[in-house]
Amino acid sequence: MAVKIKLQRLGKIRTPQYRVVIADSRTRRNGKEIEVIGRYQPKQEPSLIDIDSERAQYWLSVGAQPTEPVLALLKVTGDWQKYKGLPGAEGTLKTAEPKPSKLELFNKALEEANNGPSIEAITEKKKKAKEEAEAKAAKEAEEKAAAEKAAAAEGEADAEAESNE
Repeated sequence: MAVKIKLQRLGKIRTPQYRVVIADSRTRRNGKEIEVIGRYQPKQEPSLIDIDSERAQYWLSVGAQPTEPVLALLKVTGDWQKYKGLPGAEGTLKTAEPKPSKLELFNKALEEANNGPSIEAITEKKKKAKEEAEAKAAKEAEEKAAAEKAAAAEGEADAEAESNE
């Protein structure tokens, strides 16, 4: 049985995604496969090429013939050079930059808004309760200041009375 390493098409119109499969050479493009060894998504930037190197090496060693597009992918990943014993087995595969997490983006947006990250949700009830707590704290601070003034005034009056005696 002649075995080929092919691309099996998936995805919608104009958004192709492929599986790298091992299949009999006589089967149709999207026919039954023997094994799935990878995937290829050309629309991503840079293109996603994910091939199981160990399985690709095995199938190449037992005589599976890659199609032209798969051969190009194997050269990019370095599997073809490794199989043939050529230099450059590391391949020329480009990797995408890791995306920042949504939490980091959210915290960054909050910092830009000059509020800093806050854990609690802002609702009307919590806002009202927070305003009441601030008003109460301000009132207590005023009372404390008035009490300290009165105590200071009493202390001065006592000091004057003692000095007059």
